[in-house]
Amino acid sequence: MIKPATLLIPVPDVSQGLEWYKQAFPEAESIYLKEFNFTILKIRNFILEIVQADEKVYAGKNGTVLYWSVPCLKSAIHNFEEIGAKLYRGPMKIENNLGMCQLEDPFGNLIGLRGKFLL
Repeated sequence: MIKPATLLIPVPDVSQGLEWYKQAFPEAESIYLKEFNFTILKIRNFILEIVQADEKVYAGKNGTVLYWSVPCLKSAIHNFEEIGAKLYRGPMKIENNLGMCQLEDPFGNLIGLRGKFLL
């Protein structure tokens, strides 16, 4: 069975990116891979890899957006804005009393949120 395993998030400064994403996802376990001199953020069975942006993979709004399921969209938006994310698109109402939005992280990448729409 195919399932998502890892999301690479390119940033201009990996240490700043790691610190920001640790705040954004406080439940993530930070795991240092000594063999590769690399730190991953593990959220259950899913991994965030904060990687150095370069000429092939650059930070910013360039296509695919992963949407995270959250219990309350309004609270999640507030939490992300508190640590420096900016609302980019939405929120908008979608099916089953849910809402969705996109936020921009401090590095120009987009984070999608879907959750109960109580705005």
